[in-house]
Amino acid sequence: MDFTHYVTLIVEFVRANQTWAAPIVFALAFGESLAFMSLLLPASGILLLIGGLMGASNIPFVPVCIAAAAGSIIGYGISYYIGLYFKDSIPKIWPFSKYPDMIPRGRIFFEKWGALGVFLGHFFGPLRAVIPVVAGMYELKQLPFWTANIVSSCLWAFGILAPGALGLKWLGFIG
Repeated sequence: MDFTHYVTLIVEFVRANQTWAAPIVFALAFGESLAFMSLLLPASGILLLIGGLMGASNIPFVPVCIAAAAGSIIGYGISYYIGLYFKDSIPKIWPFSKYPDMIPRGRIFFEKWGALGVFLGHFFGPLRAVIPVVAGMYELKQLPFWTANIVSSCLWAFGILAPGALGLKWLGFIG
């Protein structure tokens, strides 16, 4: 058996189980956007691969992209509220207790960029774990936070899934 055979088996399995694509992508995007979990879960790479499997399996892009955006919005939102309500004890919790420079660095980034920092932080793995918590700790107003969160989550979801899901078709690799 060669590599092509295994790829065909995987694509057929994904195609046969495509109803699970949106829930799995939601869970991965949620974990990737939730403070602390995003440091443990390498979901960005997995989501890129899922995008490729979606393209090869002709899984509809829009519902899965919406699931990724929703998971991301909710994960970032919970992280914001964790910072808002537990701000004084956050520095004592892992990973902040082990890496105490994360909060001051996040604060500097947040003070410099404000709500735009929430938006930008979504696209940088290490910052993704800190920025919404710091935004909550320093009480960024909810409207700017949620606006930045929703817009960046939608763009992030598209950007993480589209290269594989749509790129393969645009490049002519699949029908």
